[in-house]
Amino acid sequence: MKKVMVVGAGIMGSGIAQVCIEHGLETILTDVSEEVAEKGKEKIYHFLQRKIEKGRMTQEERDQAVVLLKSSGDYQDGIDADIVIEAATENVGIKLQIFKKLDEIVKENTILASNTSTISITKIAGATKHPDRVIGAHFFVPPPAMKLLEVTPGLLTSEETIKATFAFAKLIGKEAIQAPDTSGFLVNRILVPMQNEAIFMVQEGSRPEDVDRAMKLGANLPMGPLELTDYAGLDTVLAVMTQMYTDLGDPKYRPCPLLRKMVDAHLLGRKTGRGFYSY
Repeated sequence: MKKVMVVGAGIMGSGIAQVCIEHGLETILTDVSEEVAEKGKEKIYHFLQRKIEKGRMTQEERDQAVVLLKSSGDYQDGIDADIVIEAATENVGIKLQIFKKLDEIVKENTILASNTSTISITKIAGATKHPDRVIGAHFFVPPPAMKLLEVTPGLLTSEETIKATFAFAKLIGKEAIQAPDTSGFLVNRILVPMQNEAIFMVQEGSRPEDVDRAMKLGANLPMGPLELTDYAGLDTVLAVMTQMYTDLGDPKYRPCPLLRKMVDAHLLGRKTGRGFYSY
């Protein structure tokens, strides 16, 4: 693979694009407009500069990476991409529209991958005429730092697509695991209920600092569940939790009322400056 298109220039999309250019792949970062995509591109420049300042990248390496990056507001610019990674908002309707459109644009052997964390890959593939080339490729926050890539085949995903996606993971320095096509896949089936339970603890009177310190010191987690929720975005966590509850129907996936209230109050974490902590 030589060329990648990433759809969605938010935290995840820009992070995925950064990973790709750092590993020598020509990458197009797209969004609903050139302006939005350009903002994602600026985020990448910012994080690459920070890597230079921390001594984790040279100026030459940075320059070699940025020439591989292009921002765009038009999916047609990725017509010859070898793989397209969708990293749009966690909304079924939006993702189905994107995949239907991409399926009509890209070349016939292009892999169409979704970064969804909960939505069925089989359902997403159903919006296309080529479900055999649709697959889940779930990165974790922040994509440049997290080593795991969850590869999730749908019911009709071909073995060729699965093998190519595992090869792509290796190419960009990720360790891939195959996850089942059930809501939440593998990691979020375990992680998100823990975040939700941590929020219940706060609702019941515990301080966020105590909850996070308990899990970092008692379970050896590098980041507390509430810190992680703030980093990922409370709205994103709520969307994931709601989808899992809807799909699986198990009460243990019911989103905490405090989570809903905080999202309604626009206390979304780092991206709004306040969540369980202030930034």
